[in-house]
Amino acid sequence: MAWIDLDGAVNVRDLGGLPADDGGETVGGRLLRADNLQELSPSDVRRLVRDIGLTIVVDLRSSAELASEGPAPLDSVPGVRHVQHPVVPELGSATDAVAEALLLKKDQDRSRFPSDPTCGHYLGYLDDRPDQVVGAVRSIARDQGAALVHCAAGKDRTGVVVALALTAVGVRPQAVVADYAATGERTEAILSRLRRSPTYARDLDGSPAEAHQARPETMAAFLEQMQSRYGGVARWLTDHGLSAEELDLLRAKLRRSLPI
Repeated sequence: MAWIDLDGAVNVRDLGGLPADDGGETVGGRLLRADNLQELSPSDVRRLVRDIGLTIVVDLRSSAELASEGPAPLDSVPGVRHVQHPVVPELGSATDAVAEALLLKKDQDRSRFPSDPTCGHYLGYLDDRPDQVVGAVRSIARDQGAALVHCAAGKDRTGVVVALALTAVGVRPQAVVADYAATGERTEAILSRLRRSPTYARDLDGSPAEAHQARPETMAAFLEQMQSRYGGVARWLTDHGLSAEELDLLRAKLRRSLPI
């Protein structure tokens, strides 16, 4: 994995060099994934913007998370565009009604895929916020520079959006699964960072340790379900509003052309 070691984020990597089914591969410096970006140092910002060419941040966090966390270092950098695509329902502040909604959501996750509720949770993004999921992929495709996708841990929401983008351009499923599972190498560091934030500390302390593992079986199951339920990732994306032109733009951005 092409890890990018930064001072203020621990789950950052460049998704270049991943093998595709046709023998090609993804291009480096086009799509990055990350955890929370609130603690980036000035040198981190320079590396991302000046050295790598970052031009868009695709933020998958909720409006409540953004309000709680406040401004981030990249927010005021000229030439870097920010788009928000919350892929989970916006539940607002913590209330009894929200708590009940979260319990209902967990039941729905189990019912979608009983053998792996986390996979069920990922399928829930597609059911609950298809417009935002497609919007995130569209934002990657239509921006000409390097795109960075992130949420809080860089595992679940980021993992799904990145998996959809990579699979849509033909990256091998095994490579998509391996990229997802690589987050497991940084789990302790991710949790340590998030526990410093009042936004996330309570949720982390209230969930079992296994809930934070990036299990390869989960992403493999998710990709299999995308094929069996929806006829594949590209079909799901285009059925929910991504145009053929945008799919071509995504492929042109992320893929290296094969020699003729």
